[in-house]
Amino acid sequence: MDSQRVMEQEPMDRHTTFRIGGPADHFLQPRDAGELQRIIDICEREQVPWFIMGNGSNLLVSDRGYRGVVIQLYRNMAQISIEGCRMTAQAGAPLTALSKRAMDASLSGLEFAGGIPGTLGGAVAMNAGAYGGEMKDVLEEVRVLDRSGRQSSLQADQLEMGYRTSVIKTEGYIVLEAVLKLHPGDAGMIRDTMQDLAKRRASKQPLEYPSAGSTFKRPEGYFAGKLIMDAGLKGYRSGDAQVSEKHCGFVINRGHATGADVAAVMSHVKKKVREQFQVELEPEVRFLGDFSGIYDER
Repeated sequence: MDSQRVMEQEPMDRHTTFRIGGPADHFLQPRDAGELQRIIDICEREQVPWFIMGNGSNLLVSDRGYRGVVIQLYRNMAQISIEGCRMTAQAGAPLTALSKRAMDASLSGLEFAGGIPGTLGGAVAMNAGAYGGEMKDVLEEVRVLDRSGRQSSLQADQLEMGYRTSVIKTEGYIVLEAVLKLHPGDAGMIRDTMQDLAKRRASKQPLEYPSAGSTFKRPEGYFAGKLIMDAGLKGYRSGDAQVSEKHCGFVINRGHATGADVAAVMSHVKKKVREQFQVELEPEVRFLGDFSGIYDER
């Protein structure tokens, strides 16, 4: 790999939508699946911890950073191609780019993804969704890499996709690329739908502040944001991390929040919701690095 794609002590606040995070020991941006596999092989052989990320849209990194190798698939592994009603894309392709390419090709099915700030790999692993659509609705096939370095293809009926989960997540597979099956539509109507969803997002979500999107998963039978609001936690803050006053399902960075600030807010929210409603909130945000003594898992 060339030196431009190998960084040492790289500040992770440059690579997360929260704009938070201390330095990773090593930060690598492989160009293709072959480079990715070689990196993982070296890490496994040398027993160095490693972590795969996209554009950091669902990630909270410790202020202490990460003692290991962060491998970012965003930007380099982001090719998109269309043949008929099928779109093939690499794991690092942003969902916003996929939905726009689909619109330009008069293909419908990805309108829901137009405002989701993640990449295809993460979206497939967690079955990302919004406004009535989910990745499972359009996925046909996914090519993955396992920790032993073996590549395989999984068909849609093998993915075991549920609410914010899939076999890819539970088995720890790495998404390399996916084939999406869309259907013909009118480009103008697709554009109108995407613009309407964008307006709805802007009116309801605190897009003016850095965040990681929805902070907690939706508990069965409840809405996380409503539970948090009903617990009297609207606007609750620690340092510059705050439960959004616009949408209580979001914890936002008001400017200079630290990972410890966000973790403290999340821990307090979990505790108060548990005490008042006997409901256990599960983070949708992923943690990277050391949060011991800061975030209460109980």
